[in-house]
Formats: sequence, C-alpha cells, structure tokens
Amino acid sequence: MQWRGQCPNCHEWNTLQAAVQPKSAPGGNRPRTATDSSSRPIALRDVEDAGHAPYGSGLKALDRVLGKGLVPGAAILVGGEPGIGKSTMLLQVAGLVAAQGRRVLYASGEESLPQIKGRAERLGMLDHNLMAIATSRVEDVLEAANAAPPALLVVDSVQTLTSLEADGLPGNVSQVRAVATTLLEACRRLSCTLILVGHVTKDGVLAGPRLLEHMVDTVISLEGDRRQMFRLLRVFKNRFGPNEELLVFRMEASGMQIVDDPSTFFLGQRDPSLSGTAVVMAVDGQRPLAVEVQALVSRTFLSIPRRAALGFDVARLHLLLAVLEKRLKLNFGQVDIYAKVGGGMKLSEPGLDLALVAAVLSSYYDVPLPEKSVLWGEVDLNGQVRPVSAQDLRLTQARRLGFDPIVHPAVEQGGISTIAALQQKLFHRK
Repeated sequence: MQWRGQCPNCHEWNTLQAAVQPKSAPGGNRPRTATDSSSRPIALRDVEDAGHAPYGSGLKALDRVLGKGLVPGAAILVGGEPGIGKSTMLLQVAGLVAAQGRRVLYASGEESLPQIKGRAERLGMLDHNLMAIATSRVEDVLEAANAAPPALLVVDSVQTLTSLEADGLPGNVSQVRAVATTLLEACRRLSCTLILVGHVTKDGVLAGPRLLEHMVDTVISLEGDRRQMFRLLRVFKNRFGPNEELLVFRMEASGMQIVDDPSTFFLGQRDPSLSGTAVVMAVDGQRPLAVEVQALVSRTFLSIPRRAALGFDVARLHLLLAVLEKRLKLNFGQVDIYAKVGGGMKLSEPGLDLALVAAVLSSYYDVPLPEKSVLWGEVDLNGQVRPVSAQDLRLTQARRLGFDPIVHPAVEQGGISTIAALQQKLFHRK
C-alpha cells in the first residue's frame, strides 16, 4: 500500500480517493459478482447434472471402492509413505483413463519429465492423451488445464506446489490452502476429476493442515511395508460411496496388480503343526480376511521379562497377559513373550483378542491348535469374551473357507463366553 498526495496523472493535490479493487482469481478468472448464476440459490430439482456422470478408472475394483468410478468435478486425496507406490498407482490410473480417449494431465512437482516418461514406459502407459508437466507453480498447472481442459488432473504432490497468492515456503499452511483451493475451484469449473497426492508423517498421518481432508470428497490411504510386495488401499472418506473399504494390491514390475480374493492372501505357507500360531477372521472395512497371529513364549534370564508386539499395539498384549495371569492363574514372570501379526498386516480391531490369547496359550503349553481352527472375539478385563461387529460376515466367510472348529463369542451359535472355556476347549486344561 502506498500513500500519495499528488495525482500522478493531472498533478493536482488532494484529489485522490481511496477505493477497494477486487483481487483477480488465480489463472485469470474474474471474481464472482452478484449476477453470477453460481452464486444465486436454485431449486435442487432444477439443477442440471449433465456432464457429471462417473467414468471408469480402468481398475474395476478401484471403481467399486470409490462408488461408481471417477466423478467429474470431484477431488480425491491420496496419502501414503514415500516409496509406497502412490506415483506408480496414479500414473497407472492416468494411463488407463487416457487409453479410454480422455485427456489426462499429470502435474509433478517432484520429478522431471524424463523420469515420468521412464516410469510410464515401464508400466506401458504411454498414450497421446496422457499429458505431463513438471513445475512447482500452481499457475503453470492452471494455465495448462485452461488451455486444454482434461478429464483427469493428477497433482503429485500438493505440498510441492506454490501459489503467488500466498506467502511462505512450499508445504506450509497458507501455501497448501491456497494451492488446494485454487485447484479445487478450477476443476469444478472445468468439470474435471482432481487427484491430489499428500505426504504423510512418520506416524502415517497426512502431513500439513487437516483442512485438505475436509475440502476433498474422497480420502485414500496407501499402506504397507516397502519390503513386502503387497499394498493396502483404504478409503477413509467417500462422498460418493462406502467408507472404510479395503483393496489389496501386489506390487509387480508392470505396476500395481489387484488381488481379487485376499481372504487367505496373508496366511502364506503356514505350518499348522507348530505351536504358537492361530488364525483370526478379521474384518477390515467390509472385507473379511483370514490372518495368522503368532506368539512365542520362551524362558527368560532377565530380571524384567521382555514383551514385544508387531502389527498391533503392544499395550494390548500387556493387557491380555494381565487378564490371563489373573483369570487363569498363569505365571508369566519367568518368560519372554513375543507376538506378531503374520504377513506384515497391521490390525487394530477388537476381534484380534481371542486369537492372540489362543496363540499365547498354544506357545505356553507347547500344544498346536487344530489345523483348520479360526478364532475371533474381544476379551475384556474379567476374562469374558465379548461379541464383535460383522459376526455373520465372519462366520459365513469362515465356513466358505472350510475352517473347523470355529471359535467365536456367540454362545447361541455354539461359541464360548470366557477364556477359561477357550482353554478347556482347545487345550483341555482347567
């Protein structure tokens, strides 16, 4: 802001008047006025939905998880650790959409164009409809989108772009807000689908302000161990379909391949004759998964026994061990106890408790469980086994896979009610 006493044109004094001039929107868009049709209320029944019909991403399983596919004008936020496969999956989706004859713009602020081309060649996704731009300025992305409006715009990532309308370094609150708002408004105006890539912290939470999760229509998280070949795609928010959905991908040289039936994918080549292993019928989202739970109870020579857990919260292990000591009169003071979820899975659902208890007792007594046994249920502090959600779904899936015996908390369906009953049924001990 500058203060002037003399007019620079007529050179007269005290003739200037202050006036507020509206700021132009990024990309040269004019500001909205009271005459804009988009700013006036309209009856919902009169709203035209032409041009907003969903289209396929090229992956039928992904379309099912998203609802009906990619919706024009919608925004999708994809989060995940570095190197987990976000760029590979999105470039694969971009190539499949371009192969349908739709124009796709892939904007990257992290990679150069030769790097993007090299990965696209490896995936076999080179298409004349797949356009790419390497820039760190959101204005360049808008200029390219306005010149030739795409059906799909992929931005990798939102934390690497900067806007002239905001101050600060890339990735701070003001820059992320300005970049995201600019891209969202442009894509809604152009009726194109927007996919934003977001970085995550070491705890797996989306980095930066949480405002991105509120601004977008769908939030997707790509998880997994980079040393493993599988990836888990979770849907945490979806305005066009179900929430808490799960997809399992297998990382291959040709890209991300969907595992059609992941029910027993995480069991692997297990040996049921060994003690300390149990199978839990877990439910992640709306998908039942048979996952192996392992436990090792060994004699310790330390003054304080060790307790370790992989794939679930270690506090959960401490709680269950305290319940076993109290209710079953067991002494774990002279043993180390290690427990993990097989296959690199991470489980947080309460149905894991009963299988974990069975695995610990199996290793403690050195007695293997029945070969085709499966368990699920929540164990409370009184040693009672509580029912968990999706009981019928778990039971149906366990019967389909041929598990027997099926140990669960529903007493009216032949289940058990306490961990003492579990010990009696599987290990014949009182």
